[in-house]
Amino acid sequence: MAGLKSYRMGEDIKRIISAKMKDLKDPRISGALMLTIVRCEVSSDGSYCKVYVSSLEGIEQAKAATEAFERAKGIFKREISNVLHLRKCPELKFCADDSIEYGAKINELLKDE
Repeated sequence: MAGLKSYRMGEDIKRIISAKMKDLKDPRISGALMLTIVRCEVSSDGSYCKVYVSSLEGIEQAKAATEAFERAKGIFKREISNVLHLRKCPELKFCADDSIEYGAKINELLKDE
């Protein structure tokens, strides 16, 4: 897979997971203030995908959400393969990311000055 193709596939997976996570009834996901999928990195052969999850409430909320996403991995894989019509759906790995929390902290520091 070329770089552009894996990038587009990552953006499609990000869009699908973001839309599908609204349908999940897990309290770790639905109770989060601002939970977002930051980015998806697809491997060059398309067999693996790292999904970075971030929350405004902090890294602990993001870690709890990644556990919930790991349990719902089958739902996401089925939706991805149905929408993208892939021969082989990539194996999803969810990682907690603190980029939104870090960005909010930097924003507050810039407002104070």
